[in-house]
Amino acid sequence: MSVLAINKRSGFDYFLMDGYEAGLVLNGQEVKSVRAGHISLKESFVTLKGNELYLTNAYITPYKQAGLKQLNDPTRSRKLLLRKAEIRQLIGKVRTQGLTLVPIKIYTKKRLIKLVFAVGKGKKKFDKREDTAKKEAKRKIDRALKNL
Repeated sequence: MSVLAINKRSGFDYFLMDGYEAGLVLNGQEVKSVRAGHISLKESFVTLKGNELYLTNAYITPYKQAGLKQLNDPTRSRKLLLRKAEIRQLIGKVRTQGLTLVPIKIYTKKRLIKLVFAVGKGKKKFDKREDTAKKEAKRKIDRALKNL
């Protein structure tokens, strides 16, 4: 398993709860580009359209060796492959509780490309400040213990 891309802002902007693993529907040149590591999950999110989930706004750089066949939009929506029961469960969480589906990382599993996403609740500004204060306090404690 090799990690191809990580969304570092996900833990900073959201309280992450349940994690899910899904397959991605990609075309040939997108697969080659993703395997080369040319993907960004920076401002991407998972959306619901009907009874299906889509990865929206993930930027996949067009594959250079594809030549003139680079007609795809790099930020197009890409379908996620999940079981029906998981999709129904996620639809319920998103619609009733007002939660968001946040992509965390993309990796390879044997020959397949998988996306890990989580159900998250957005953090407010004061929540972010609390988290940074806790991290700084932990760093100070670790430094003090290291010097002893």
